[in-house]
Formats: sequence, structure tokens, C-alpha cells
Amino acid sequence: MRSVTRNPDRLSMLEKSWLVLDAFRPTGGPLRLMDVAQHCHLPKTTAFRLLTELTEIGAVARKENGYYLGRRLFELGSIVPLERDLRHAALPFMHDLYEATRETIHLGVRDGLDVVYVEKIRGHESFSLPSRVGGRLPLTCTGVGKALLAYSGPEFIEEVLSRPLRRLTPHSIVDPKRLEEVIGQVQASGLAYEREEAQRGGACIAAPVFSGGAVVAALSVSVPLARFHPTRLAPAVKTAALGVSRALTRSI
Repeated sequence: MRSVTRNPDRLSMLEKSWLVLDAFRPTGGPLRLMDVAQHCHLPKTTAFRLLTELTEIGAVARKENGYYLGRRLFELGSIVPLERDLRHAALPFMHDLYEATRETIHLGVRDGLDVVYVEKIRGHESFSLPSRVGGRLPLTCTGVGKALLAYSGPEFIEEVLSRPLRRLTPHSIVDPKRLEEVIGQVQASGLAYEREEAQRGGACIAAPVFSGGAVVAALSVSVPLARFHPTRLAPAVKTAALGVSRALTRSI
């Protein structure tokens, strides 16, 4: 669940606590009391009480310049079984892919209509990218997202195509018919491409990762558009994703 969307007045205290924690996206802080109250549409007294309780249990930390997410959340997040096992299986292949390309490598999973990045290896000459570990971007604007979307099943694909498509740059695909064509191309080739759809001047190529016959993640290499050479990058990405899939299969 990305965020609580019901009327804050009708939420339980647990839901309100989650609402407060969710307010710290995307940086983790700092936030002032007023920032939290306004973001969550909560009275300042309620926001202060929740922040105080969350601070006491280590989910939030208070410093001179405001509130931050606490270390306790990082500790819990690092042991989420799916992401932990996936990262453990994927990291050796991500490092191999990095050594082969010297470019930025991403590992992402699907959460609703977004891709969430669970690991990233930054290239030495990398350019500014909107991705970060723990961050999310629309499925339809990224190579990783398109790879996940193409293998997520016809019902989910139809749901995505029926919704307004989000635009991050002038090159983002917002035409459902065009996106449907792209999904078909991904399914046919096993590779997803993205050119300046998430970030101007950037491009990436991605391949799906499978476990038990279902897509569980996708792996990509991101490069400046001037260094985007699909014929060189595609075999390396596909090989790395296949290696992760085989490693996950052996671990089942």
C-alpha cells in the first residue's frame, strides 16, 4: 500500500501512523511538524502525538532541523524476505553487468502501477537519474517498468491501458495504442527499451527476471543517450537477467 487515501477523520490510529510515515517520501526528511500535518491533513496536535510515539519506538528520529525516518525502519526493511532474497540472488549478476558495461545498473520490482527500485549500482560516469533505491517511478516510463508490465498478465495490462498514462517527459508514452504495441514488442524480444521517457538525455534497456514461471523483477542498464548502443548492451542485460532467474529457481 503506497498511501492511505480515505478521509483522515475516519482512519484508525494505525492508518494515521502509516500516513505520517508515508509523508516522508521521497527523501526521508527533514520535515517540520507543520509539513507533516499539512501533508496528512491532520490537526497539528494529532500529528505531534503520532510523531512523538513514532519517535519513541525508533520509527522516526527528531533532530534540530526537523523529523527524519528512523533507523528502525531501515533495519526492518532490509529483512523483507522477497527483496532480501532477490537482492542476494541478483547482486553478483548486477556486478557482472556493471563490469561489462561500466554503466548504471538497476533492479526493480512492481508495486501497483509503479516500479520500486530495490538495488542500484551507479556507473562511474553516470548522469543524473530520477531513480533511487526505495524510490518509485511509473511502470510505463521506464525500461524496468515496461519489462515488468509486459509479463504481468493480460488483466493487469488491460487495467494499465485503461487508465490515464503518466508523463514524465515529452517522450513518455501516453497513447494506450502505442503502449500496447510496445508491450507486444517486449513480449516478443524479452527486452524493454526506454529513450528519454523518464529523464531527458537518458536511455535504458531492461529484461525481466522470473521465479516459478512468474515475473518477480527486472534488471536494466541505464546510459546517457549518446552512449546507448542496444546491440552491445542487449545481450549483456538478457544474460544477467537469465542468471538471476536461474539463481532464484535454485533457491526455491
